[in-house]
Amino acid sequence: MTDTSLERRIRRLEDRVEIGELIARYGLAMDGRDLDEIEAIFTPDAVLRSRDGVMNARGREAIVLLYRGRFTVLGPSNHFTHDRIVTFDANDPDLARGLVVSHAEMNRNGRGMIAAIRYADVYQRHEGAWRFAERELSFMYYVAAAEYVDALGPGLAKRMRAYDEPRAADWPEGLDTWRRFHGG
Repeated sequence: MTDTSLERRIRRLEDRVEIGELIARYGLAMDGRDLDEIEAIFTPDAVLRSRDGVMNARGREAIVLLYRGRFTVLGPSNHFTHDRIVTFDANDPDLARGLVVSHAEMNRNGRGMIAAIRYADVYQRHEGAWRFAERELSFMYYVAAAEYVDALGPGLAKRMRAYDEPRAADWPEGLDTWRRFHGG
């Protein structure tokens, strides 16, 4: 094994730690309503969207504006991540993709709610630091805390209840593997 290979491997380990801290910083910024931090963790041309189309912003300024609006209906929140998978681009040492499994507890429009979230991310090293270049949220559920047990019931796909009308969840029913397993 050459020193260059060892250096590259150590750099990847350091990159993983920094990306993990970036992911944690996002949750802390959400909970602290820290718009300066939100601006700092995205690249200038970043894209933030949700699979259901409710969230769709391009560029730091638009992302900050989007969150400013969302925060007006949110009381206290608690975002926390569980697992993450990070894959580095073989041709670009400053680019990586990730999947983050997460939950959030929040008060939305005066109702205690809980959400199961997956983030599909693209990370880019920008000005010497890892930042989000793309972040797409998808949901298994987003329900009032009192409805949590019912939201996990069989055959119940309308688990997105943060808005006026319940909507279909993004997953697991939307996953190809789920549909294949269930013959759909």
